[in-house]
Amino acid sequence: MIFFRYIIIGLTYIGLGLGYLPGLRMNRASIALVGASLLMAFGVLDLKEAWQAIDYKTLIFLFGMMVISTNLAYAGFFQLTLDTVTHFTRSPLGLLIILTFGSGILSAFFLNDTIALILTPLVLGLTQTLKLNPIPYLLALAGATNLGSVATLSGNPQNILIGSFSGISYLDFAKALTPIALVSLLIQIGLLWWIYPDVRSTKSCPSVTPVRYRIFKPLLTKSLLITAGLLIAFLIGMPPAQATLVAASLLFITRRIKPQRVLNKVDWDLLVMFSGLFIVTAGVQKLGILNLFGGLVHTPLSILGVTALLSNLVSNVPAVLLLQHLLPHPDTKTWLLLAAGSTLAGNLTLLGSVANLIVAEAVAKLGYQLSFWEHLRFGLPLTVLTLILAYYYIH
Repeated sequence: MIFFRYIIIGLTYIGLGLGYLPGLRMNRASIALVGASLLMAFGVLDLKEAWQAIDYKTLIFLFGMMVISTNLAYAGFFQLTLDTVTHFTRSPLGLLIILTFGSGILSAFFLNDTIALILTPLVLGLTQTLKLNPIPYLLALAGATNLGSVATLSGNPQNILIGSFSGISYLDFAKALTPIALVSLLIQIGLLWWIYPDVRSTKSCPSVTPVRYRIFKPLLTKSLLITAGLLIAFLIGMPPAQATLVAASLLFITRRIKPQRVLNKVDWDLLVMFSGLFIVTAGVQKLGILNLFGGLVHTPLSILGVTALLSNLVSNVPAVLLLQHLLPHPDTKTWLLLAAGSTLAGNLTLLGSVANLIVAEAVAKLGYQLSFWEHLRFGLPLTVLTLILAYYYIH
């Protein structure tokens, strides 16, 4: 029985790291759900313990942010944003800078995976129209969505978790990590300038016919007003989950868009994956497996190193769920280091974050290839430099 329990946990984390299990049609959501169910079947947890292990605040926060992002996407906000910023420059270097900071800033306020999903086809269309090599710009998008999301609690799922566990306010978190995010975006631009000579040009590309898109002004106005109200609620210290749920609910009061269209865009897979992960992590904790790693996270440097390693082995969200039980008497700096390390490490490899995979899969569908090694020669130095920055800035 003990042997099977450990096999279940091992296969679950291998599947979460790969995103699939060889020979089976399973994604991360189904892997987490099956792993959680089998741990209950083998007596590690009962149903009540499993239910209590689920952090409902995190699920509500995630759901609310997905609803808000979907409404903004339907209103044409993200297309309008990209079109607006590209009016300032059409040079390869200018576009790289604007894309990096534009997607990075958007990712600080909306989930980074959502920004990657929405902007990838837009960036591909723009580079094809301007006859530019899309790879450096897609790397910029993937990297910036990770780097920008470091700045706030709403930037990515692992930050949402850390906010729930630590109780750090939205404003305090942003004050601490925004400088790291901004400097990291500058580092990214420098690396892409160095690796890809084509992006160094400051000469404008030939004028082209602008891409046509629709803006739904009433929905856009309403969505922006509610989003602004939500950010104000964060800044004055309202509980993030509660504020986000209220904002999302207000967006459902409408005559302009069917609720099914919004709910169909909610990433239910991600919510199911989180629920399963909470249960699996509780099972790991109950079996005492985490005690084997307790001695590895006793200093700030070791916490950062183990976080970066685990984030690339089992993905950053499972890494945070595991490590939050191991941190010795965590203070604000320790939580911030965990947040920065788990997010910045996502740039190391193509498998390091969901945003990277979203970009790679979208590229493949359009006939381009973003290989593991192509990403690594950019991601490795970026990750090392930004982790060093985070370590010395926080400590």
